[in-house]
Amino acid sequence: MSANRVARTLLGALAGMALGVVELAFLCLVWPAAVLPVARPAVGRVAARLMAAERTRLALWLDHDTTRTGGHGFLAARAALGVLGGYVCAAGLFVSGLFLFGGLWDLVSGESESVPLEFPGVKLITSSWALGLTTGVVLLLLVVLWILAVGAVERRLAARLLGPDGPELMRRRIAELTATRSGIVRAVDDERRRIERDLHDGVQQRGVALAMLLGRARHSPDQARTAELVAQAYTESRQLLDELRSVAWRVYPTALDELGLRAALAGVAERSNVPVTVHYGLTARPASEIETALYFVAREAITNAVKHAGAHDILVVLTENERTVSVTVSDDGRGGAVPSGGGLSGLARRVMALDGDFTVDSPEGGPTKVAATLPRAAPCD
Repeated sequence: MSANRVARTLLGALAGMALGVVELAFLCLVWPAAVLPVARPAVGRVAARLMAAERTRLALWLDHDTTRTGGHGFLAARAALGVLGGYVCAAGLFVSGLFLFGGLWDLVSGESESVPLEFPGVKLITSSWALGLTTGVVLLLLVVLWILAVGAVERRLAARLLGPDGPELMRRRIAELTATRSGIVRAVDDERRRIERDLHDGVQQRGVALAMLLGRARHSPDQARTAELVAQAYTESRQLLDELRSVAWRVYPTALDELGLRAALAGVAERSNVPVTVHYGLTARPASEIETALYFVAREAITNAVKHAGAHDILVVLTENERTVSVTVSDDGRGGAVPSGGGLSGLARRVMALDGDFTVDSPEGGPTKVAATLPRAAPCD
């Protein structure tokens, strides 16, 4: 926890202790008046102002934003926590102040006395001023820790009783689905551009070369030269077929549907110029959409490690639990992978569209770890 957050938590918890006294007074003195119909509007306004003060305090110092107004249950819990926390804090500060004042007085006045301290097997003699200052400082630190603990409980209480309500959850879900839908559209467009580049730079160039060789062979009057050109055309045609198979495999491997994820990843490992180790820990095949996402995450991470990271060893680990399946790809390359890059950002959009989590940990100098966690079944299942 940073020093700034510690200071804000201390301020927020202390403000909550003071506000707890006001809330306790409201619950004991004002809230019972709500049984009278004429007093209900005034009681409601007071409660609303207290909740507004709580929301401001939580957002300003405890980093908890909420749109819910809460109720008397939250105010009662807050009042109890605030009064209890404030009492312990005040008592601790009072006792700590007594020890500190007594220690300083003995130190300044020179009236310090020797104080024997006996522990099991150990006997010490210290001065009263040193004992007073030490005890006071220790108590002061304990009070600070108590205030931080109260702040942590405040956050949990707010998260439980003032979490997002139904409409807010629906609004967030709609925003998330809108973002992931747009992301999938961009990912599809990026994939189409990549396929077009593969066809233009590879397949198309070899097709042009093949046509030129056949045209020269057709118009050559020299049979020996014709045979040589036909042989070159045959070689070029084989390379063209290999290029077509490579492009088709990069678009979607048939082994993924026919043999499953384990076989598809084995094929990726075989085609890699860098040793790839696959630890397959799934007991059953995931849903088709999940299996495809796991495959493309692993394949893209392996491709990046080979092309850009200069990796010498790559490890792919697939694990599962009752609700999720995960893939983690680690390499020993130079690191520096950018999550917002074309390939990785496309993977992130694909994973998020399936309600999954996607992370990239790639410090400069390496190593790099790309991980995706997805539900066992697609969201629409």
